[in-house]
Amino acid sequence: MFPTLLAAQRTGGGGSAAAAAATAVDRQRVAAGFWVEPRYNYAYWDGVRANWDSAFAATLAYVGGRPVPTDVQFVRRLRRWGALLNDGQFELLPPPAIAGRVALPPLALKSIERRPFIMDYAANDEMRVARPERLAEILAVQGIPAADWIRDSVLPEISAGTELNRWERAVARMLEGERGTALHLVLRLPGGAERGASVTRSVPVTARWPLETPALDGDTLPDGTIWIRINSLDDPDVPERFARALEAAAREGPRHRGLILDLRETTWSAGGRDNGYAMLGRLINKPFLTSRWRTPQYRPAYRGADSPDSAGAWLSAPSDTIWPVARRDGVPYSAPVAVLASARTAGPAEDFLVAFRTGNRGVIIGETSAGSTGQTAVVPLPANWRLRVTVTRDAFPDGREFVRTGIAPDIQIDVHVDDVLAGRDAVLERARAYLTEQARR
Repeated sequence: MFPTLLAAQRTGGGGSAAAAAATAVDRQRVAAGFWVEPRYNYAYWDGVRANWDSAFAATLAYVGGRPVPTDVQFVRRLRRWGALLNDGQFELLPPPAIAGRVALPPLALKSIERRPFIMDYAANDEMRVARPERLAEILAVQGIPAADWIRDSVLPEISAGTELNRWERAVARMLEGERGTALHLVLRLPGGAERGASVTRSVPVTARWPLETPALDGDTLPDGTIWIRINSLDDPDVPERFARALEAAAREGPRHRGLILDLRETTWSAGGRDNGYAMLGRLINKPFLTSRWRTPQYRPAYRGADSPDSAGAWLSAPSDTIWPVARRDGVPYSAPVAVLASARTAGPAEDFLVAFRTGNRGVIIGETSAGSTGQTAVVPLPANWRLRVTVTRDAFPDGREFVRTGIAPDIQIDVHVDDVLAGRDAVLERARAYLTEQARR
């Protein structure tokens, strides 16, 4: 699923784009708010290496330049500025009518070895003409090689905790732009043939994504392994559905080997941490500790050359405790567990990884996670614009921070293009092998 930029606006009000067009004064006020708010709210402000004041001055000059930027161009300018935070949870939230002018073609893209591939598409009238085959690689956009297009036009607007996650997000959003505009793509089909395809940016980022996947999906594999895929932890029904899946696993009897919990597509979301902890409570027979956090406190006396802004004052909170499921709600699952992670695994899924590793419940297999979690705050800006930033610094119970570095797996498995084109899931296969090894002990 593509990143949830502007997702908070999906149920926002309407209004015409013309009526919502920001005036020059509005844009200056928005830029002023954008300049000041992260200084007092962003928990990693001490790690911002860019010249924030220079970015503010450049944005004001851009707003007052000729020709006058469109609203979408102004949005992209602010996103480029926000990317300097390297905050994997940063979101720019314009007024709904302006946000609705930013759109994507109905294509689900994924980075494989830093190359963009079409994983799925919505079968509307345009797609039936364009025929963008699944697993086709995008070689060029508007005549520009895909790698150059991503590097020059997309990456500068992407805020992320790690460079790998930044690239993943850039690929997912590489076709984003003004709603209704067309793009010409050059594709390499799975068989090797190349051809062109024209697509339109027709799905506003404020609309429901037509390729949205279920929050939870599961299968029993031929060897008796239960494979549960979590695509979102926001859905309040996920813990109950997870419990039912574990009950189904218990009915497999001697054939059952263990559980593979797949968090590779559990991308960032604004909530869901408690749902993840509720799931983990069904996998343990002893208490587990969660991550700990601290948040900056603004104290004017701390503002000085040796301690800029509020970096010298913090409010800290200790780890919480996850308890095993109560007996009245079932029996904790005791078979071996492997958790799959990727560079897209973020937010509450990373909170899950922290507790899972702290309790030594099983292994994490795949790639280093996104390094993007912590509590966020949506800060109001002038003219009905808003800004989301991370306001806590989260860490393992022993104090080791992982945001901006990600959580490394116990077993590293890289994803290769040849495997994907051949229909092989190397990460899943390694997890099945691990469970087989555990069953033989």
